[in-house]
Amino acid sequence: MTFAGFGDGAVEFYDGLLADNSKAYWTDQRELYEEHVKGPMQALLAELEVEFGAGKIFRPYRDVRFSKDKTPYKTHCGGYAHPYYVQVGPEGLLAAAGYYGMAPDQLARFRTAVDDARRGTALEKILAAAEEAGLTVGGEQLKTRPKGTDPDHPRLDLLRRKGLMVSRRWAPDDALHERTCLTRVRTVWRAGTPLAEWLADHVGPSEQPRR
Repeated sequence: MTFAGFGDGAVEFYDGLLADNSKAYWTDQRELYEEHVKGPMQALLAELEVEFGAGKIFRPYRDVRFSKDKTPYKTHCGGYAHPYYVQVGPEGLLAAAGYYGMAPDQLARFRTAVDDARRGTALEKILAAAEEAGLTVGGEQLKTRPKGTDPDHPRLDLLRRKGLMVSRRWAPDDALHERTCLTRVRTVWRAGTPLAEWLADHVGPSEQPRR
């Protein structure tokens, strides 16, 4: 499939969903979602597959079992080729690379690597290069330092992180509906590859069973 941009109705679809997050709206506008959102996302991931691996689209339905918010649908469409991520919604386009959140065993390995002078310094350089490339460093973070951590540790900010990713956002614009959108995502994913490789080498996937 050739990606030519998200449909002209992609942002309109999610603006409508924000106003009426109901099964009735979804059913009535499903064709718009399929043609302007899901289809283009599949094409985008297919074109990136050779370089970044097979991609998948997250289900549009929210898991409301343990949530006070019972609205049934996500207000964006997310696709991924782990650890790379892309999202389109009412706020435009987001492209990212890294681990948004880490399981306890991943977090333990991450902190061990960050604490090591060689590996931790290498990560600092990777993140600095990503920021120079125009990306934002983010991910879940503790408000205080981890228990037992030296308050004067040279990489305390990294040790406080429970997730680590680099990303860039674009507000809705003409490029969202053009092939330029593919270039944006590819550029971010390439710039995020050093972080993805560092995480693969020193953290890796969780070995704990899913809940």
